[in-house]
Amino acid sequence: MLEGHEILGFGFFVIGLWHLFNNIKIHSSSSSSSSNSFKSTIWFPTKRFRYLELNFIIASCTMFIAMELFIAPDLHQPFDSDGSIPANHLHNFEHSLMASSFLVYAAFTMFFDMKAIITKAQHELTHFLASMAFAQQFLLIHFHTRDHAGVEGQYHYLLQILIVVSLTTTIMGIGFPNSFMVSFVRSLSITFQGLWLMIMGFFLWTPGYQAKGCSLHPEMNTYMVRCSDDKALHRAVSLVNLQFSWLLILVTVFAICFFLVLSKRYDNKVEYVSLTKEEQLDLESQSEKKCIMMQVQI
Repeated sequence: MLEGHEILGFGFFVIGLWHLFNNIKIHSSSSSSSSNSFKSTIWFPTKRFRYLELNFIIASCTMFIAMELFIAPDLHQPFDSDGSIPANHLHNFEHSLMASSFLVYAAFTMFFDMKAIITKAQHELTHFLASMAFAQQFLLIHFHTRDHAGVEGQYHYLLQILIVVSLTTTIMGIGFPNSFMVSFVRSLSITFQGLWLMIMGFFLWTPGYQAKGCSLHPEMNTYMVRCSDDKALHRAVSLVNLQFSWLLILVTVFAICFFLVLSKRYDNKVEYVSLTKEEQLDLESQSEKKCIMMQVQI
């Protein structure tokens, strides 16, 4: 059965890879033109289905929330008999709140684009919503009710590093919308987050895949990874660090190769990129101003 981390991780991985592809494509196409006018957005519409990415985020978050609150619990609901939240379900609410933040981001981003309102602040507001979601994710992971020590704690500690990178580059995207590297690093960090979450779900909660000397133990109606002694714990934590380091190298090599392949594919080919409604209105207003100036000169 799929674990919640794997579902959420797959969502991050798909979105990160989609962003990486689009940012490299836009950069390569704009670099081949004389204007070199690269401008990235926080989301990318498609030609056939404009809101495919945002709907994917909403669907993934909804599925994750349902799994955490209604499917995973034994009673298929997270509350105690008196209506309170039991201690063993606190982490389910924390996980669902993370997904809720990204759901809010996707829903409002779609609403802004559909209604074409507050267009001048649309870029800043969508980045703010995404930043809020990453900040919420970081805080809930940092103050997680699960074990902060041991193997699981090390996985969460390294995850926080990736979240900080995603949060920082998203905030930087407000002031530097024309920076390719800001968009590139943000896309890569989201992809890395997805891979790391899937690895966490597999190696922490799949029986038989824990490090040597460690295993799953039932505690408070849930399962925790416990090691037989300090030596086994130290080895397991070191293996987590090695996993992260290996994955960092692999992701970096993949990103550079992906960039080279797409750059060769789209270089010297100026392609039309789907604009947000904000950008479309800006272009229309600029053309109107030019027409007025020409009429005045005549």
